[in-house]
Amino acid sequence: MLKKVLLGTLVAGGVGVLFVGTPLAYYARTAYSTVRDTVKESVPIQIEIKRARQMIEELKPEIAANLRIIAQQEVEVARLTSEVENKQDQLAVARDKIMRLKTDLSEGKEQFVYAGRKFTSTEVKQDLNNRFEQFKTQESVTDKMEKILAARQRNLEAARAKLNEMLAAKKQLEIEVEDLQARYTMVEVAQTESKLNLDDSALSRTRQVLDDIRTRIDVAERLASSEGALEGTIPLDEETPVDLLDQITDYFGEGREEVEALVNTK
Repeated sequence: MLKKVLLGTLVAGGVGVLFVGTPLAYYARTAYSTVRDTVKESVPIQIEIKRARQMIEELKPEIAANLRIIAQQEVEVARLTSEVENKQDQLAVARDKIMRLKTDLSEGKEQFVYAGRKFTSTEVKQDLNNRFEQFKTQESVTDKMEKILAARQRNLEAARAKLNEMLAAKKQLEIEVEDLQARYTMVEVAQTESKLNLDDSALSRTRQVLDDIRTRIDVAERLASSEGALEGTIPLDEETPVDLLDQITDYFGEGREEVEALVNTK
């Protein structure tokens, strides 16, 4: 829709005058690409990160579908495996019976007894022939089933490998989007710190107000501590000057030799 609007705008705006050999469609595509990139750049990064998270979440139904396919293939492979094993067991039993009849006929007898019943050599030979033909048919069927089973097992392994790749790719995407989120958060922190250095920012103005309040409280505390002092009053009694030697004695102590010597010279 955007491409159609741009093309109509270019034609309506008189852009029909083109350089020689330059088709109108080229300019339309260029304008469309420029607007598309501009719109994409205007989308906030946080919105794009949320969009990426949503796209990762939307991978779950596809993964679940593959899980169902794998589960169905596992059931079919297990059933086919059981059928093949039963066929192989039946073939083993049939092979043993065929070899038994073959051995009996090779003895050259005219009659044979099986399960309490008598059979002529002709009947035994016919039965052996029927068993052998059935064996070959069942062996062919079993061979085909084994090939089908092998193919389905390969498909199952391929489906499992695909699922593992999808899970690994999804986990990698989750790691990457978390890394992008962390990097963007650090960018936001850096931008916030840079705003703190601006004198005309709201944070700087707030800090100035706090400094003014702090100054006023400091002044009030100083005034409160000097309320008891009387300054500028007339002294009623004459103050006695303190002798210099007494000051030195008080300062250094009575026991010092240099002070005593100084007092004795007076």
